[in-house]
Amino acid sequence: MSEAVAARTNLLGLEKPELEAFVGALGNKPFRARQLMSWLYKRAEGDFAAMTDLARDFRAQLNDVAEVRTPEIVSRHDSADGTRKWLLRADSAQAFEMVFIPEVDRGTLCISSQVGCALDCAFCSTAQQGFNRNLSTAEIVGQVWLANRELAGDAKVFQSGRSVTNVVLMGMGEPLYNFDNVAAALKIIMADDGIAVGKRRITLSTSGVVPEIHRCGEELGVNLAISLHAPDDDTRSVIMPINRS
Repeated sequence: MSEAVAARTNLLGLEKPELEAFVGALGNKPFRARQLMSWLYKRAEGDFAAMTDLARDFRAQLNDVAEVRTPEIVSRHDSADGTRKWLLRADSAQAFEMVFIPEVDRGTLCISSQVGCALDCAFCSTAQQGFNRNLSTAEIVGQVWLANRELAGDAKVFQSGRSVTNVVLMGMGEPLYNFDNVAAALKIIMADDGIAVGKRRITLSTSGVVPEIHRCGEELGVNLAISLHAPDDDTRSVIMPINRS
């Protein structure tokens, strides 16, 4: 990756106030940020040249300093029931997964929050690779954005008019160990002028990071799932080390 490309700002990682500040720093009015968000999230457009109601000089500025970068698809596996799993590249050496699960009245996307995991649960294959790093806000938002683009041409049409209606953070990693990036990403995913998935259609799964559970309720208000994996405390402490803390 060239230094020029690496220096570009990935717009998918910016909440509305940050995007407004970014646009303002380029000498443009705040309404340009609203136009950008509409193109990014309502039309899932990542090519600035295609954003035809933006001024030509503004598009030229964006080409120089910004980008819409999603994780790279390494492979895709489809099941007979319509379930689809992608292996996504986080960088040149690391990868993570997301899974789309279609049902009659909904389409659920399971996304990851980390590359690997530090919790070392006995039953989890992700634990075997250890912890590599947190996913950035843009990499988390980028999963939902990319899935909507990938699924847009499918014959399956849901009542909402889009493929991804529900989001669950049940992929690789412990979301509450990457709270700041996860929270910022979910705010973009939930925002009316963002991807606009309602908070009642989002579920965050945790192994039990207690302090951050309270923050999750106060700051996000999404559904919370606690992964127990055992009928009693002693058994849980054996198979999930976090239970001992």
